[in-house]
Amino acid sequence: MNNIYRLIILLPVFIIGCAPNKIKENKVIQKINSLDMNIFSKSGDKLYSITSPNSIYNNNELRFELKNPIINIFDGEETEYIINSDESTLSRNNNLLELKGNVKLRTLTKDEDLLYADNFIWNIGDANYLLEGNIRFENKNIILNSAKAQLSTDNIIEFFNPVKYIIKNENNENKYEINSENAYYNLETESVSFKARDKRVRSVIYF
Repeated sequence: MNNIYRLIILLPVFIIGCAPNKIKENKVIQKINSLDMNIFSKSGDKLYSITSPNSIYNNNELRFELKNPIINIFDGEETEYIINSDESTLSRNNNLLELKGNVKLRTLTKDEDLLYADNFIWNIGDANYLLEGNIRFENKNIILNSAKAQLSTDNIIEFFNPVKYIIKNENNENKYEINSENAYYNLETESVSFKARDKRVRSVIYF
């Protein structure tokens, strides 16, 4: 009988002790529909914006998990690049952006340069964007392929060895194909240069 009384007395303690944990679990994951978020620098400049039709915020890890995101990266008041992918994560207090699956980066130039990759990584404090896996850059003049590339804020894309590039003719047809070591494409001057391991320029082509 004494054991029964003890169980009755202790039972509310277990119930009260478990209830807060369930509440916390419900608050850990927050689903967000139609996310539309702007990220600003400390000086108030808009760095980038993110939209996603379906996203999750993990409160414990302070991380957004985004489906089919569209990211606009700004240069001043103007959009410089538009990026979309299958999924993305935003973490480290909105300072690390990672995109995965069918990454597509588009410039807003008249030639509309397109840069494809499997993965895109941007540490917001860094001036470079890292792209990995099945890299393909294409515009009306050229196609460049590699396994890894880096886009810097000076609008130069570095393609890491080995690099395969295809020059197009005036009819937008493939003219010839060449393999090389590292290649550098300047989005502003529309030129590509090729460098060997000794860093000497082997050739420069302007379009």
